[in-house]
Amino acid sequence: MARRNRSNNLVVPQATGALQQMKTEAAQALGITIPQDGYYGNMTSRETGSLGGYITKKLVQMAEQSMGGTGRMQ
Repeated sequence: MARRNRSNNLVVPQATGALQQMKTEAAQALGITIPQDGYYGNMTSRETGSLGGYITKKLVQMAEQSMGGTGRMQ
């Protein structure tokens, strides 16, 4: 297995579990299978982009709701 050189370190390391759960839920909603070994190199750009976009959309909705917004995208 290749060594990981991550440049996107979490500001709150305890959020790892919540982010993994969100990734799993997003993948299920989109019908994408997440690799068991954690290597995303065999996934298409469309799949990984859709997954990242879905997660970003949900995070924005959560932030809007916590700020008193409606959380709906228009």
